Amino acid sequence: MQTIVENYSIKDLERLSGIKAHTIRIWEQRYNLFNPDRTDTNIRRYSDYDLRLLLNISLLIKHGAKISHVSKLTQQEINSKVQQLVISKNNSPAYFDAQMDNLVFAMLDMNSHEIDSILDSTITEFGFEETMLTLIIPFLYRVGVMWSTGEASVIHEHFLSNLLRERIIMEISRCKSTDHELCESYLLFLPEAELHEIGLLFASYILKKRGKLVVYLGQNMPLKDVIYFSNKHKPKYLLTFLSSRYSLGTVQDYISEISSKVTHSKILIAGNATKEKLHKIPQNISFLSDVTDLIYLAQSAA
Repeated sequence: MQTIVENYSIKDLERLSGIKAHTIRIWEQRYNLFNPDRTDTNIRRYSDYDLRLLLNISLLIKHGAKISHVSKLTQQEINSKVQQLVISKNNSPAYFDAQMDNLVFAMLDMNSHEIDSILDSTITEFGFEETMLTLIIPFLYRVGVMWSTGEASVIHEHFLSNLLRERIIMEISRCKSTDHELCESYLLFLPEAELHEIGLLFASYILKKRGKLVVYLGQNMPLKDVIYFSNKHKPKYLLTFLSSRYSLGTVQDYISEISSKVTHSKILIAGNATKEKLHKIPQNISFLSDVTDLIYLAQSAA
């Protein structure tokens, strides 16, 4: 079972900050930036304070600062310069980089108030869709790496996912209703044992915002029920997510069955299952490489 990380190895810091372990050691020795604890076997262990400091330094360097200059600043001065990046919204890349680092710590601290504050300020400035595309989706990839390498636990993942789920549902509720007789229909669902629905919920928002009729079935849907519903109601599109945890054989069998039994709809497959290695892709199956493909489809389809 994974545990919540309270201290970090130098490799953890490298993965989270993008700064090579060799460089961190040099900074530690040359500029005395960090003072890690040592295990009985003399292995460095870094604290949350060290990680936050490194992320702030990394952010400043990424946006033009020199380590020789940053190393002379106090912690308060470093924090102040990072805060200037956050409030300088005209420099949106720096703003989103800073907010992503803030989200990392808010998630690790299980601080829902701070996460809501970050989301509120970013959505106010850039809108919900841009916040999802430029901040939340890249952040979720980062969380996935943190989870797989042990820097975050399943508790963190569930905590964050539920906050985001509530936020997306709230934004969906603000979308205008559509005339069922005039708009295109989309059936959204996740296969059995697929429980991560943030991507599917965001797809629902994208479609509803653009005036599409969305029938949202949610997670863990048996294929036979999806086929039955599709053949009865005949939506123009089906949209689901298949992740890389499925074997290629499983993906091939799944798309072969649904494409052969739902012939009146275009079936859209999102997620990170790779289409390149599949030996056959039916004509009514299309893979979406990322969310911009769905946006383009929703805006261009008649």
